[in-house]
Amino acid sequence: MTTPHDLDDRLRAELAALGAPEKRRDLGERLPDGGPLTGAQALALFDAQLTSRLLDLAGQWLHGFGEGYHTIESAGHEGNAAVAAALRPTDPALLHHRSGAFYCLRAAQAAGAFPAAPPPPVPPTPAPEADPDAAVDALPDAGPGTAAGSPSAAPPAAAGAPGSAVDGSPAADGSPGTAARAEVHGSSGAVPGTSSGVSPDGPAASSAQRATPASSPVAPAPSAVIPEPSATPAPAATPALPAAVPESHDLPAQRGTGQDAHINPTSQEQRSTLREPERSWYESAPIGAVSYQDLERPGAGGEAGSLPAGAPAIVVDADGGATVGVPDLPQLAPDDAFAAAARDVLRGIVASVEEPAAGGRQKLFGRADLAVVPTAANAGSHLPRAVGLGLALERLRRGARPADGEPEAAAWPADSVVVCSFGDASVNHATVTAALNTAGWYDHTGLRIPVLFVCEDSGGSADGWVATTLRSRPGIRYFAADGTDVAESYRVAAEAAAWVRRHRRPAVLHLGAVRLMGQGDAARDPLLATARLLVTSGYAGGEELLSRYDERGWQLRRIAEEALDEPKLASAVDVVRELAPRRPVRVARAVAEAAERAAGPGAGARAEAFGGKPPELTGPLTLAQSINAALADGMLDHPRMAVFGRDVAAGGGAHGVTEGLRDRFGAARVFDTPRDETSILGLGLGAGLAGMLPVPEIRYLAYLHSAEDQLRSEAATMRFFSRGAFRNPMVVRVAALAGEDGLGGHARNDNSVAMLRDVPGLVVAVPARPDDAAPMLRTCLAAARVDGSVCVFLEPAALYDARDLYADGDGEWTAEYAEPGAWADRHVPIGRARVYGIGSAEDLTIITFGGGVRMSLRAAATLAAEGVGSRVVDLRWLAPLPVADIIREASATGRVLVVDETRRSGGVGEGVVSALVDTGYVGAARRVAGLDSFVPLGPAARQVLVSEEAITQGARTLLAR
Repeated sequence: MTTPHDLDDRLRAELAALGAPEKRRDLGERLPDGGPLTGAQALALFDAQLTSRLLDLAGQWLHGFGEGYHTIESAGHEGNAAVAAALRPTDPALLHHRSGAFYCLRAAQAAGAFPAAPPPPVPPTPAPEADPDAAVDALPDAGPGTAAGSPSAAPPAAAGAPGSAVDGSPAADGSPGTAARAEVHGSSGAVPGTSSGVSPDGPAASSAQRATPASSPVAPAPSAVIPEPSATPAPAATPALPAAVPESHDLPAQRGTGQDAHINPTSQEQRSTLREPERSWYESAPIGAVSYQDLERPGAGGEAGSLPAGAPAIVVDADGGATVGVPDLPQLAPDDAFAAAARDVLRGIVASVEEPAAGGRQKLFGRADLAVVPTAANAGSHLPRAVGLGLALERLRRGARPADGEPEAAAWPADSVVVCSFGDASVNHATVTAALNTAGWYDHTGLRIPVLFVCEDSGGSADGWVATTLRSRPGIRYFAADGTDVAESYRVAAEAAAWVRRHRRPAVLHLGAVRLMGQGDAARDPLLATARLLVTSGYAGGEELLSRYDERGWQLRRIAEEALDEPKLASAVDVVRELAPRRPVRVARAVAEAAERAAGPGAGARAEAFGGKPPELTGPLTLAQSINAALADGMLDHPRMAVFGRDVAAGGGAHGVTEGLRDRFGAARVFDTPRDETSILGLGLGAGLAGMLPVPEIRYLAYLHSAEDQLRSEAATMRFFSRGAFRNPMVVRVAALAGEDGLGGHARNDNSVAMLRDVPGLVVAVPARPDDAAPMLRTCLAAARVDGSVCVFLEPAALYDARDLYADGDGEWTAEYAEPGAWADRHVPIGRARVYGIGSAEDLTIITFGGGVRMSLRAAATLAAEGVGSRVVDLRWLAPLPVADIIREASATGRVLVVDETRRSGGVGEGVVSALVDTGYVGAARRVAGLDSFVPLGPAARQVLVSEEAITQGARTLLAR
């Protein structure tokens, strides 16, 4: 087990032992082996990596005296800084919790602090013959601009000319230059500065193989690609990909169990003593920091320190002779981009309200201006969202427009690549499997999803398992690199990102890592490997890098002390402020404005969409028909609204609720998905994040439970973890609850909604009648659009086609569809119930929802014949419950019968009774609920479900008290 002290001591000793380079090189020069990086870029990557390492140590230090509430433990994963450098700072990134170096480098890119590559040398003579594929690939794309500090290249030279590849540096499309692009697309032309004949489709000589000394512990690994899947061909302008060599190489053997180092926290009193100013720095400093006064700062004693970074130093000897020397490394600024990123992370560790993502609610990597989307801590749960975001960005790139007055989507460029990272253990997680499967499924069907999956493999899985798993995924291009070799990682990551950006198709980068605070091999420390690269290439000496490590450690100590003094969340109101804001007035206004558009400028399009006969002119509608009409009206009003799920396009869904929508609005807006509920919700989460209004359908409530983490950990937490900077509006339609005929058994008759009501901020709607279904759906769509709400719209499947209430043929369970002019007057606010009076309505209050409304109205009619007046309260909203309406109606009679078609334990009835008790209700109350049982098949279902007879008997018992 490697402890933080061991890790720090070993790194310091190794840095000091590196010595000075034999020949000093200018930072503006490229790696001597022709690798993809300049010295300045390698130094910036080293700075990101050492900042991340020191954040690890600082987190352990703060935790040790009770002031740190989270540890980062990115140590050994710092190779992901190279992945960040290979991307653009505007590419949306969804990161796992070991992404400290990625975050630091992304902050430097956004601040323009990541050095641009120099222009390529002018070729002396043109090549005798141009390669047609390379010429096509050399066409300029919108790439990472130098203003943003991301990789770039000068305009290409003549096609096929030597030197036009910029020595493998990323070109305008984010690729590693024409050479690297030609490698991906099958060009055989050798390019100066690259290995001749190297292709990601076969064994490739890595920079480690070319330049790493024999004593280096960094094990090189080539990039590799699996055979091309069977899929829709690439566009004609893109050269066909070559057949891949199946014997693509795996990563080097990984070691380490990944167990966390144990920290013995000291008490609050001891921590306070540690911070006393009279104690020396050496007694209280975090690991990796030395006294600021003891640092030997480059240039502190002479004029050379004032020269700009990278400028040659002129040395004049006693005889007046002048020589040009290479300057020392540029000094670390105390407020540079890396320090700013460190401040973000340290604020998160100490739960400061100033932390830019969650504001002290959670430690995570997230920041809107860095395009880093906060993610939950659950293993791989963010990957389905990443797939959805990629699919949505492609759709928006092809021309989806916002409605009048609708806010624009997140300003991600049209050719963005979505990057999402995860650890090797997560490969076995169901959500990761779902995401990879969905990405491959859509690629197989010809739809484009520009997602780069990054699996950081620290060797915790069985040997070869991760590589075998990732390489076997159909439709997903495979790349691999040793993450401890920063040059190799950068080159392969740039290849992968360029391939995804150009083809708009998914790929996975298998990046080697090591768990340095577990059982990992410390000899494979990526930070030490980058330091060794800088020294052996002539850019820096070991003592210089050690001094840099010490100075950054001092800076982080100062920042940590400042963060400790910042306020923390001090009240429940502060904590929940961003959880799920409700603006009912704005929601009502949005519904009214939609009505005005439908009746005014949109009337013609509406008439055409409904074939000249809008639903208000078709007579009474059933619940299913009313929902269908409301969905159509929603899609007319929201051009970015999309309906999707299992068979919703081709078959109109299992219950026909979406029938005809694809014909009216096209396959881009109404489409089928893989039969996986995790992926369906993930697509919705990503689409909402991209600025769309997703309406996914889950076929049965029982199917939702396998995917509920997408609602709990991802959907409901987005505003909470981003202070409202990101949001994922969504309305999830679910065929729910049970029918007394028991058709289909448990799978089609699940009556458990406890997990939905337990998710903070989630809106749960249950319409019972057709004339409630349409306005409630409009409310949910408006709330999603206005407040970013996540709504679950539970549709009682047993009532979809119901027409009668009291007697066959009475048609009293159908209703007219409201014309647009009446939408505002019939608006149903979130959290408001509906009350029916039967008889005198003075003797009994029946509180129910869903299918219970129809049964309770029938029971109330029976009681009315016995002289008992009842009022039936349809909750309509299960979260938030209409507490004010419950109390008012309960107090009106003093007798409350709660009819709950979910289960007795954990059912909705428990929440209703709790609301009565909490508000001081003193009358009588009784519950009629389903049994704590799964719903059996056929007639046996009646033995465990609520029935009209049970309601009538429960009312009589209550009245007899």
